[in-house]
Amino acid sequence: MNKSVKRAYNFNAGPAALPLAVLKQAQAELLDFNDTGMSIMEHSHRGNAYDVVHNQAIELLKELLAIPEGYEVLFLQGGASLQFTMVPMNFLPAGKKAGYVMTGVWSEKAYAEAEKLGEVFVAATAKEGNYRGIPALKEINYDADTAYLHMTSNNTIFGTEYHAFPDTGAVPLIADMSSDILSCPIDVSKFALIYAGAQKNLGPSGVTVVIIRRDFLEQAKKNLPTMLQYATFAKNNSLYNTPPTFGIYMMKLMLEWVKAEGGLLGIYKRNQEKAALIYDAIDDSRGFYVGHAQPDSRSLMNITFRLADEKLEKKFLEQAKQAGFVGLNGHRLVGGCRASTYNAVTSESCQALHDYMLAFQKENT
Repeated sequence: MNKSVKRAYNFNAGPAALPLAVLKQAQAELLDFNDTGMSIMEHSHRGNAYDVVHNQAIELLKELLAIPEGYEVLFLQGGASLQFTMVPMNFLPAGKKAGYVMTGVWSEKAYAEAEKLGEVFVAATAKEGNYRGIPALKEINYDADTAYLHMTSNNTIFGTEYHAFPDTGAVPLIADMSSDILSCPIDVSKFALIYAGAQKNLGPSGVTVVIIRRDFLEQAKKNLPTMLQYATFAKNNSLYNTPPTFGIYMMKLMLEWVKAEGGLLGIYKRNQEKAALIYDAIDDSRGFYVGHAQPDSRSLMNITFRLADEKLEKKFLEQAKQAGFVGLNGHRLVGGCRASTYNAVTSESCQALHDYMLAFQKENT
């Protein structure tokens, strides 16, 4: 007997929503993957059944992101937080400085870790405005001898996002794209290294994707612990040790879903439409809802806003929870409200939030 599945309006910032179709496929294959009599979680990462999944995930990511020749796709663990350390450990040599663009908490954390390992400087910052905007590309300052320039493409806590990136020439450009990778087209060729935790748009938590240009990889320091060298994973197709096999399997299913949904352009169009529903509710409210991010810096992935009255804000969140909305509380560091509209968040969920916001305003004015 088929039982209908009741799904919450999931706006969690991460781990985030996954498509129902992906969850159902994983459910169907959980006990017996491809007639092997074993779950994919039980297969050896050295065996053929898993090897196919692993390589399909790599090839799908290359296809969907149009990754050029000359790049490696790596699957690591430790999240973006470990990348805050691995990047300078591998690519910040003595006598050089790395530039960091400060756009929020995660760029601050990346800077703090790099500072422990070498010389760093602030290439641009939006901190004085409480990160309501992002520095314009022309405001980013670095010189030709900079070891690398680090940017955070999307800022989950403050709801800001870069929609274009600088041409840095010979200076390697590195980006933390944890919360907006695969949400819109990007020119990968601009970057020496991109890293992203999977738990927003790529799949469940536990996998970190690194896209790295091979000639940049060759510049990495060689006298590092084995597990902290990107070269270790590149030489071994990310199979030097046991990878998070189930997470990579889920990522493969997610990538197949994105492809079936029209690829990156189809997903991007839908993401624009979803975000517009919520931003319109904010902009048309005549100050009842107040967006945190400046309009020219707004994120398509994390929509941050407040209500003018704190008691009303608490009521808004409490009633939203009762209505089936999950994850609308703002980050503990800034409070307020936040709707994360990642790839798997449905248009129906965004329409429901739009309607709820209008109804709540009408009832409370």
